[in-house]
Amino acid sequence: MEVKNSIRVEIDQMVATVTLDIAPVNALGLDNYQELTRTFDRLSDNAAVRAVILTAAGKVFSAGVDMKKRGQAVKDEGDTWSYLRAARETFYAIRECRKPVVAAINGVALGAGFGLVAHCDILVASEKASVGLPEIDIGLMGGGTVVQSMFSPSTARRMLFTGYRMPASELYRLGVVEACVPPEKLMETAMGFARELASKSPTAMRYAKQTMNTISEMPARESYRFEQNMTAELSRTADAREAVLAFTEKRAPNFTGS
Repeated sequence: MEVKNSIRVEIDQMVATVTLDIAPVNALGLDNYQELTRTFDRLSDNAAVRAVILTAAGKVFSAGVDMKKRGQAVKDEGDTWSYLRAARETFYAIRECRKPVVAAINGVALGAGFGLVAHCDILVASEKASVGLPEIDIGLMGGGTVVQSMFSPSTARRMLFTGYRMPASELYRLGVVEACVPPEKLMETAMGFARELASKSPTAMRYAKQTMNTISEMPARESYRFEQNMTAELSRTADAREAVLAFTEKRAPNFTGS
C-alpha cells in the first residue's frame, strides 16, 4: 500500500484502489487537486495496473471545494486561473487515464466531488450516495458541462440552477450509475466491475477508452471513421492476434499489453 498526504493507493491483482482520505468530508484544495492529478498520471504508466477504483474514506465521498483552502490559494493576480486550471486538469487526468476508472460513490458527492466521479468510466453508488452542484449558493458556478452530458436538459438546469441533490436511487433509475447497492456491498460491486475490466487486453482497453473519449465530441460520420481507424490500428497489435488465436483455439487469452 502506498500512503500519500491525502490519497491512499492500494494495488491488488492489477486493480488500483484510489481512496480520498481528507478528513472530515474530503473537501478539495489546490494540493489535493495536484496530488490526484499526479496519482492518475502515474497509474496511466503503471504496467502492474489494468483498472482503477476511485472511492473515499468516511461517510462523504467529497463535499467539493474546500472554501477555506480556496480563499488561501486565491489571493494574487492570476491565482484564480491557476486554481481553476488545477481543478480542470484533475478531471482530465481521470478521464484521460489510460486505464478504465470505476467510481465507487460511498456518500454525498458535491461540486468538484461530483466532477471527480463524473469523469470516471463506470459509476456505482451506495444507497446513501447522492450528487449535486451547490455552487449557485456559494457564489460560484460550474458543472454545466458535466450535467448536460449525463442528464436531460431540464434536469441539468434544475441541478445547476437550484443545487438539487439527486439520490442514488434516481441516478440508477436514469441509468447514470450501473448499480445502487447497500453500503456494505459497494466495494465488492466496484471490484467486480474492476476485475472484469482488468481481465481484458490492456491494449484493447486503451484504444477503446481513447475512442470513447474522442468520439463523444464528434459528429456521427467522423466518429465512425475514427472508430474504424482505431480498429485497424488495434488489429495490428500482439494482443489482438492473441485474442483471435485464443478464440479459435477455445482457450482463455494471455494478454501482455503489446
